[in-house]
Amino acid sequence: MNAPIAEPPIGGTIDHILSVLPSLIPSAQRVARICAERPEEVVEMSGADLATAADTSAATVSRTCQALGFQGFQHLRMLLVRDLGAAARAAGPQVTGTSGWLQMIADGSAEIIQTSLASVNPAAFDAAADAIVAAPRVLVAGTGGSGPAAQSFAFKLTMNGRPCEAPVDGVAQQLTARVLSPGDVCLVVSSSGANGVTLSSAAAAEEAGATVIGVTSFSRSALAEHADLLLVAGARFQSWDQGGLAIGLAQTLLLSSLQMAVAERMSDAAERARGAVREELVGIVAETHADDADDADDADDPDDADGGGDADDADGGDADGGNVRARSGGR
Repeated sequence: MNAPIAEPPIGGTIDHILSVLPSLIPSAQRVARICAERPEEVVEMSGADLATAADTSAATVSRTCQALGFQGFQHLRMLLVRDLGAAARAAGPQVTGTSGWLQMIADGSAEIIQTSLASVNPAAFDAAADAIVAAPRVLVAGTGGSGPAAQSFAFKLTMNGRPCEAPVDGVAQQLTARVLSPGDVCLVVSSSGANGVTLSSAAAAEEAGATVIGVTSFSRSALAEHADLLLVAGARFQSWDQGGLAIGLAQTLLLSSLQMAVAERMSDAAERARGAVREELVGIVAETHADDADDADDADDPDDADGGGDADDADGGDADGGNVRARSGGR
């Protein structure tokens, strides 16, 4: 059976291809990788040309395009042409040196933000937000490189009126997942979708009957086998040399969007929570400022500078001090 027809937004075709690529057979992976890595060449190719470049058959090219969710090679080629044209129009003059390098990082980050959610299924996203709102309990699980993103998401949920549980330890996550109940939610974050510790939590939540929401970069990863709802983003940015920033941005953007969708659905509770948080923060800052002011006053007090005594104390201080030390037995 062919996959549903894919229509990624402008700039999102390569993200979509890479999110599916790991699940393909080797010959199809070669076809998909050429499309993702050499789109400027692919748009000039025929199906037979692409088959030759991938050392496979024209039939495999056609089946690969359908497995990726496209109607065929011409559909895929049209989307690549569209994306390349949009990128060319957006390109500006190149600046050299450190300024140019920093600008390149900023421009790349902007591109990530524009395209990293291209592979997110809107229906799954809405269903995930609804499930989190309705759940009696919400567990957020994620370890390794995805751990910080999971913890940040849990903190934002709590600060916006949706209490949740987010143990840091992987074993604690798995044990907590196992005691969830039907109607509860376990949101599992794993960029690779293959982290064994995190998958154990997903499996435990599935066995407990909870709704499992997977957040990953690959649509057909091992995590997908346990997830009732799958949110996919960030497959384009998996290289360890320059991908660290990109993966983090993609995860943060997706999870922040989900948190905002949850807060929008429970606006009254979110507003009460934000008000309480603001009030508490003001109190913390005011208390800290008062302590700093007291310290400054003590430092400026002239009595403190000479030990807190006056002239009379200075005249007889040694004797009195000696008596005090004698009576107290010394130090």
